[in-house]
Amino acid sequence: MKTSGDKKGLRTTGVPAAEELEVSPGYSSPEALAEGPKAVIECTQDIPCNPCELACKKKAIRVGDPITNLPAFFADRCDGCGHCIPVCPGQAVFRVDLAYQKGKATVSLPYEFLPIPKKGDLVRGVNRAGEVVCDGEVLKIQKPKSFDHTTVITISVPIDFGMEVRSIKRLRSPS
Repeated sequence: MKTSGDKKGLRTTGVPAAEELEVSPGYSSPEALAEGPKAVIECTQDIPCNPCELACKKKAIRVGDPITNLPAFFADRCDGCGHCIPVCPGQAVFRVDLAYQKGKATVSLPYEFLPIPKKGDLVRGVNRAGEVVCDGEVLKIQKPKSFDHTTVITISVPIDFGMEVRSIKRLRSPS
């Protein structure tokens, strides 16, 4: 398995580099993530969008005026509810818990494919560049009507990949 994606950045590869994400106003600090589940907003382009702000009942996300501002994140207000995940049309919002278990993190991510995995399924964790980086296990599936057909899947991954895994590749079922 590969360990990291292209580090050249969004402008040259279409994949944001960790350094670009870490300086964006929506990115959670390592200190906040060590406390428990927090939103991680990987929105890096000034586009007119604010569903994440409207979905957050705790006012932990602020886009403001103009609506093309990058979302700002206030970790001290975030309770990790995850209502911001399914409303993002760019699938750029995740929930990460680096305090899940010793050596393990959880990542909650939007998933709009069929069939939907089941709790306990083993999956491959995929990074922003589409590369498989680790193995994971599906812990939870959320698909209430209020999520408007976007399922949110929570997986456990090795802690070193908690800030890297942003999608999954399902393992082939035995025939």
